[in-house]
Amino acid sequence: MGISNYILYGITLVLVIVSLIKSRKKTKMAFKKAWKALSNILPQFLGVIILVGVVLAFLDTETISRLIGQSSGWLGVAIAAVIGAVTLIPGIIAFPTAALLIAGGAGYMQVGAFISTLMMVGVVTLPVEFKYFGKKFAIVRNIAAFAFAFVVAFVIGKVMGEI
Repeated sequence: MGISNYILYGITLVLVIVSLIKSRKKTKMAFKKAWKALSNILPQFLGVIILVGVVLAFLDTETISRLIGQSSGWLGVAIAAVIGAVTLIPGIIAFPTAALLIAGGAGYMQVGAFISTLMMVGVVTLPVEFKYFGKKFAIVRNIAAFAFAFVVAFVIGKVMGEI
């Protein structure tokens, strides 16, 4: 754990103490709400982490690298983008999943496309979008979001020196 983590924990502790001094009741209520939110997300979070862990156990680093690693190029970006588009995972779970994928050998461009489509494209939620936004708008929005994921992947590739 780096020094910046200790600094952030220290600042958090000081702010919690200030909050307790200012209003013990509100601070206690905030902790209860935070615990409830964590309790609601924890099963999903653990489920996805276990799923990714199992996938990583069966797919060795070499296979992940071949499919969505840096050397997979734009085909890997496309594979990751499609997987992200059809997957329904909350953002709070998506980012730790991305870290696990990178640790498992995935490339930054590919993970960028995966996360972008995961957050912005909703193949699973299209029927709901059709109902509330109309069919044409929902389709155009999803296509634009899918295309934007490739722009994101390109920018990440340039920044990380993969391109």
